[in-house]
Amino acid sequence: MSEKAVGLFRASIPIFQALSDSARQDIILLLAEKEPLTVNEIANESTLSRPAISHHLKILRDQKLVQIEQKGTQRYYSLALNEAVELLKSLLATVEAECL
Repeated sequence: MSEKAVGLFRASIPIFQALSDSARQDIILLLAEKEPLTVNEIANESTLSRPAISHHLKILRDQKLVQIEQKGTQRYYSLALNEAVELLKSLLATVEAECL
């Protein structure tokens, strides 16, 4: 396997880790349906506590899967998947070209 493929795999690990948790998957699906939302609005749709939601949002934000928009005193979360999707597309294309 090429260095490019290995590099793409390594670069994708944090995204896979962020997406491996079902609570974070639920947050992404909720935001896909109803964005933008505040932490409280997300917590109201979840069985998780507000601090737990904040923790998961931080992980998603660190991987640039969600973004924040400040409106007055409220912070609204929405999806920001473009960068991650492009990385994963590159990984898939490279694996397909080199491994199939």
